[in-house]
Amino acid sequence: MRLVEFWCIFIIIILANILEPGKAEVYIVTVEGEPIISYTGGIDGFEATAVESDEKIDTTSELVTSYARHLEKRHDMLLEMLFDTGTYTKLYSYRHLINGFAVHLSPEQAETLRHAPGVKSVVRDWKVKRLTTHTPQFLGLPTGVWPTGGGYDRAGENIVIGFVDSGIYPHHPSFVTYNTEPYGPLPTYRGKCEVDPETKRSFCNGKIIGAQHFAQAAIAAGAFNPIVDFASPLDGDGHGSHTASIAAGRNGIPVRMHGHEFGKASGMAPRARIAVYKALYRLFGGFIADVVAAIDQAVHDGVDILSLSVGPNSPPATTKTTYLNPFDATLLGAVKAGVFVAQAAGNGGPFPKTLVSYSPWIASVAAAIDDRRYKNHLTLGDGKILAGIGLSPSTHFNQSYTLVAANDVVLDSSVMKYNPTDCQRPELLNKNLIKGNILLCGYSFNFVVGSASIKKVSETAKSLGAAGFVLCVETVSPGAKFDPVPVGIPGIVIADVSKSKELIDYYKISTPRDWTGRVKSFKGIGKIGDGLMPILHKSAPQVALFSARGPNIKDFNFQEADLLKPDILAPGSLIWGAWSLNGTDEPNYMGEGFAMISGTSMAAPHIAGIAALIKQKHPHWSPAAIKSALMTTSTTLDRAGNPILAQQYSETQAMKLVKATPFDYGSGHVNPRDALDPGLIFDAGYNDYLGFLCTTPGIDIHEIKNYTNTPCNNTMGNPANLNSPSVTVSHLVRTRVVTRTVTNVAGEEETYVNTARMDPAVAIEVNPPAMTIRPGASRKFTVTLTVRSVTGTYSFGEVLMKGSRGHKVRIPVLANGYSR
Repeated sequence: MRLVEFWCIFIIIILANILEPGKAEVYIVTVEGEPIISYTGGIDGFEATAVESDEKIDTTSELVTSYARHLEKRHDMLLEMLFDTGTYTKLYSYRHLINGFAVHLSPEQAETLRHAPGVKSVVRDWKVKRLTTHTPQFLGLPTGVWPTGGGYDRAGENIVIGFVDSGIYPHHPSFVTYNTEPYGPLPTYRGKCEVDPETKRSFCNGKIIGAQHFAQAAIAAGAFNPIVDFASPLDGDGHGSHTASIAAGRNGIPVRMHGHEFGKASGMAPRARIAVYKALYRLFGGFIADVVAAIDQAVHDGVDILSLSVGPNSPPATTKTTYLNPFDATLLGAVKAGVFVAQAAGNGGPFPKTLVSYSPWIASVAAAIDDRRYKNHLTLGDGKILAGIGLSPSTHFNQSYTLVAANDVVLDSSVMKYNPTDCQRPELLNKNLIKGNILLCGYSFNFVVGSASIKKVSETAKSLGAAGFVLCVETVSPGAKFDPVPVGIPGIVIADVSKSKELIDYYKISTPRDWTGRVKSFKGIGKIGDGLMPILHKSAPQVALFSARGPNIKDFNFQEADLLKPDILAPGSLIWGAWSLNGTDEPNYMGEGFAMISGTSMAAPHIAGIAALIKQKHPHWSPAAIKSALMTTSTTLDRAGNPILAQQYSETQAMKLVKATPFDYGSGHVNPRDALDPGLIFDAGYNDYLGFLCTTPGIDIHEIKNYTNTPCNNTMGNPANLNSPSVTVSHLVRTRVVTRTVTNVAGEEETYVNTARMDPAVAIEVNPPAMTIRPGASRKFTVTLTVRSVTGTYSFGEVLMKGSRGHKVRIPVLANGYSR
């Protein structure tokens, strides 16, 4: 060690001992030196470990393991020189994708670290949250895609999808290996299988090929409870099992609840392997330090695809740039290692700039409503029919039953510790008055916060012998969402406040009372319809109300980026999937084997599974090539041939439908069949992403070097020139020319005719108008954008490339014109 470095550390140690320590927290520290993924040599005794971009590293080789030990030793030495043993706890060494570590220490010690020689960044850990059947048929997989891979029993063969989520319930029918062709060993995957501490059995079975959990940061923060969170890969939440089954669950698993079969469930790639990296937990979500460790391990183990249904609770406190933090930098390393990453876009919609997935190397997935809708109705004694939601059977023999309100059958009205009207506690209600009747309950705030559930209403009604139940919504906050919930007895939610008022008015008129207000007799009657059968709509897909919207931002001052996000739209509303019997993420599905839930969390594993099918057919394609194939073949039309619509709020906060834009759906809704044979791809690699960072205005080049270990070169000229399958210019003044390069992956020469269209405020021109491309060859083309008028809003358009052999390649174009 140099003498100057020694004296710096000596002075820092003295200062560290003088300062009064504060409450310890978790910090993620990056240090000088290349991680395994990008080390090109230069240290005596350690040969280069880096490979060409998108190639897999042999992490079992002596070269890699010895360099990994060297990095970890450096991390330990740094901490040992600065701090006394026992005053800190190192949680993880990050060696594969970034060079650094996670450590639990005081803020004063963190400040000491920040000024130590060789330390590049010190970031306080921050929390993340979960971004929370019929879909394969809707996407055309059984007829259009699976046959090309040898049928469903070969779809995804030998592709490993890694899930950084809440773990897995390994005994679920979607994951077991009974009655399937045995899964052989997969030498390219080197992950571990933890053993269940209760049963002493492995979590793996061939289908599940790896299972590990990461909780050191959660334990250090005092958030982890091993009794409810499980110190193993076991899913104590439900979310992780659900996402894994969407991407890679077995084909043809009957979805049965309350004696009814709702169809057969299947993953997108039913034969793909599942590698579990549990870093999310039921009560608190997760911590970035654990998530980064999980991703680093997944890539080290050799996964092909990463599915991330996780996003930050809030921006990192110590970084301004959306693309540069330990999380996104780790994912950049994953992509450099050849791993395709699908991340949920976020659930902050329908408001603009609500995305939590920003970087160009990630496929950011928005959520769509597919063609399946569940509806039900309540028919009153006066003949009125009230529409509602209820995934339930009809009342017996379609006959009418007496209506009884919960607040009229309370056993002891003085007991108001609990709210009896929300029907959560059967012991508060008079069974003799309810038996054989329809119980009317009230929707309270408890349903919003999760302490009350429709499942519990159903259980209460059933235990009291009711013929069914009705849940009335009298007041509703803007944006409240009522999803259908499967129940075992006739039941319906009247979610429309005006319809609930009609029901209440009818009940009042038909229920005579004495002078004290006590009911003399119940005269109101009603019958509940059959809500079990879905109605299929041609207006699908639509962009879900909750799905996060663009424009994308480049910093946490919400400055707009020259990059389109989200990238693509996939089903994410009312998705059936596997559930953990221990799962508590959705109170309506506690103790169930399946759940039907919504979120961009459900959309991301759809893309992860479809990416596995593409990877199976094209094993040497880069992550950017797979993403390009998904985006350029997507559709902006619904099944009826009309432009896709997006759910949005009206001025009165009611839900309305508007024409969707790329800020809602990216390039469009995924089309798996065409994605397998896109004709052309827009390829990009690590150096391209580095060029994007280096040319983005406002990014500190030292911050880039801190996270990438690479100095900037600005040959790209402008971030809009990143070779992505979309064009975004957030600040267009006069004229801008952007360049793209396409590569023919079709195996035959093809001539493409290029056309472009744009909203009137911006002129667009594409050159050349036609080009012939040999198999494997690449050609450049330019898109010229010119401001015609300044409108203060984005103009939308597209470049369409039609091939002579039937391929169609479409990329969205967005520009916001300014006068200067």
